[in-house]
Amino acid sequence: MGDVVHPPLTVAITSRALFNLEHSHDLYEREGVDAYQAHQRENEDAPLAPGIAFPLVRKLLALNAGTPEDTPRVEVILLSRNSSDTGLRIFNSIHHHKLAISRATFTSGAPTWPYIRPFGAHLFLSANPESVRRALEHGVAAATILPAHAPAQQHDQLRIAFDGDAVIFGDEGERLSQEQGLAAFHDHETANAREPLSGGPFRGFLDALHRLQAAFPVGEDAPIRTALVTARSAPAHERVIRTLREWDVRLDEALFLGGRPKGPFLETFGADIFFDDSSHNIDSARKHIVAAGHVPHGVSNES
Repeated sequence: MGDVVHPPLTVAITSRALFNLEHSHDLYEREGVDAYQAHQRENEDAPLAPGIAFPLVRKLLALNAGTPEDTPRVEVILLSRNSSDTGLRIFNSIHHHKLAISRATFTSGAPTWPYIRPFGAHLFLSANPESVRRALEHGVAAATILPAHAPAQQHDQLRIAFDGDAVIFGDEGERLSQEQGLAAFHDHETANAREPLSGGPFRGFLDALHRLQAAFPVGEDAPIRTALVTARSAPAHERVIRTLREWDVRLDEALFLGGRPKGPFLETFGADIFFDDSSHNIDSARKHIVAAGHVPHGVSNES
């Protein structure tokens, strides 16, 4: 029996998350689709500047170094509401920035999320909250990423940080904490410390990322570093540690912050992206120039 061959870690991303398209988007909002199309055609040879998720994508694609072209470790798919005509500028920009992205879907204004599943994507990043919600409803890890200029690179290493409850894990703990208070939550987690937590919307992505990490040596020179950054603190830490052990998933760092603002810790970690279900924590990350993906899942996002 040979080794099991896993599909590449596949990330689907929209053009507004990858490139800085805010000038074009504002033009579309102000003057409509005809003005937008004319602007993109006139500027199709002018490369777009990197957007908020550009450094993440560049580091992900760099993990393919030394692999055959037909069996990459990572694949990035572009999903865009542009038409193929206006999308020419986006592909020209991909070529200009030397990004190895060859697969794309241009929907001429129609929703992009239905194409996530056929591409086998483990993660979807979009500036459109409705698309993200629909992707989550269909079992794909997804996050809303607010368009902005690309942040400055701190490390060559790819660094990804996750919240725990309602992201990696289910939202039962978050729900209990909100409904019955922190003391009841701690009592419950202590009593159930040896009972694994349920998986949240990002468990599948975390599994795929862990398999990718396993292709490289462990240690400071590893090209990927991960962190759990959670509001949990002792005694609620034990159940998290035992759950990850049960899942056979490695997280390189675990920060149990007990409610402290997450932004300063994410900046210190040097996260290329951070995923959290709380808008408050997303705002804290952005204040420290950390790209943050809001995961609209669980009790904190129920209207």
